[in-house]
This record gives sequence, C-alpha cells and structure tokens, in this order.
Amino acid sequence: MVKGKKGQEREQRDWSYEDRVSHVEGIIARLEGGELGLEEVFAEFAAAVESLRECEGFLQERRRLVDLLIETLQDETEG
Repeated sequence: MVKGKKGQEREQRDWSYEDRVSHVEGIIARLEGGELGLEEVFAEFAAAVESLRECEGFLQERRRLVDLLIETLQDETEG
C-alpha cells in the first residue's frame, strides 16, 4: 500500500510509544500462550521486531532532541 505525505503525517501523529509497547506485550502473551501455529508465530515475531525498531528509533530521536536542548541551554548560560 502506497501512502501519501498526508497519510504519513497522520500516522506519525497517531503513533504512540506506549501503544507500541502494549502491542509488543500482547504479542509476547500470544507467543507464550502456545496456541499459535508456526506461521502465526513467525508473523507475530516479525511484527514485534518491527514495533521494537520503531520504539528504538523514537527513543533515539528524543534523546538527540534532549541533547540538543541541553546543549542550547548550556550555550545560553555560558554566553
């Protein structure tokens, strides 16, 4: 499915770290439940990995932002 710029922007606004973590927790519960077929296990595992990658990217971006804000604050207090 091809998404336009507006679709991507809307998806980014709707994205939530907490929702992604909850999604991964749900996947883990289903995997641990042992009721999924092998194909479903791989599909769920792939979805969990993708969600974790999204979370890692989110955290890295926020860390860069915090570092930049701290650097800006330090520059203002030194100058």
